[in-house]
Amino acid sequence: MTDVGAVGPAATRTPGDDHEFTVVQRSQTQLVLRRFLRHRAAMISLVVFVLIVLWAFVGPHFWHYSYAKFTPDNSQPPSWKHPFGTDSSGYDAYAQVMRGTQTSLKIAILIALGSTLVGAVWGAVAGFYRGFVDALMMRIADLVLTLPLFAIALVISSRSGGSWYWIAVVIAGLTWAYVSRVVRSTVLSLREKEFVEAARALGASDTRIIFRHLLPNALGPIIVNATILVATGILTETALSFLGFGVQPPDTSLGLLVAQAQTAVDTRPWLFYIPGAFIIAIALTINFIGDGLRDAFDPRQQRVRQ
Repeated sequence: MTDVGAVGPAATRTPGDDHEFTVVQRSQTQLVLRRFLRHRAAMISLVVFVLIVLWAFVGPHFWHYSYAKFTPDNSQPPSWKHPFGTDSSGYDAYAQVMRGTQTSLKIAILIALGSTLVGAVWGAVAGFYRGFVDALMMRIADLVLTLPLFAIALVISSRSGGSWYWIAVVIAGLTWAYVSRVVRSTVLSLREKEFVEAARALGASDTRIIFRHLLPNALGPIIVNATILVATGILTETALSFLGFGVQPPDTSLGLLVAQAQTAVDTRPWLFYIPGAFIIAIALTINFIGDGLRDAFDPRQQRVRQ
């Protein structure tokens, strides 16, 4: 008698069919990155912003003119030799715009870092302790918010000799309170979570809870506000330099370039509109990046805005 083989699905089963269907769990970081990468406007803006940063900081090392060097070509329109033209003194506008962008970016980034660091710690401490400590610290923050930013910045900047570093410090010292209020509201909700109670039960100190547990979990709003402060810093520095209280010659910034070219807007428009275009480009790209980060860090996002 011969054996008859089994007929049916069991006969065609392969070894791979025995494996169970598994779903790979994504971490919070992976989910945030995935949502950000799907935000088209934010990704395009990030690429443009990185290119501007590389051009401003790396470009001067390869360009054959210095921002402080005279050339015999006075008031020349844009050409292959001078892509952004020259001014009445013979300065190469391409080199000057690179230097101006570099200075403005340094000021804006220092403002964002300083304001975010001080504001995040201030808001986290106030939100964690609540009560009298919270009331006192927030009243100080409210006082800072009532101070006229431009009036104080004008006075202090005029006494600093136009140093970009002190301009950034002054503006950061007057804008950290915005971040502190955002972080405080976030920490007020986080301090009631189970992981904070678990840390207390394990004997963690208040300092460890604030810096090890609360601030990392409030990182989303902190990063979003930091990007907004970069755009705010660019525009504030531009306004100060335009009024003559920002960066001073022989150094330059985008705001100073616009201020110096306002009288030549009809005769040599490239000196006015090109630095202005860079100011707009930086502010817009930073705002779009912040918009993408806000959507990425928001756990309630059901879809990514295009």
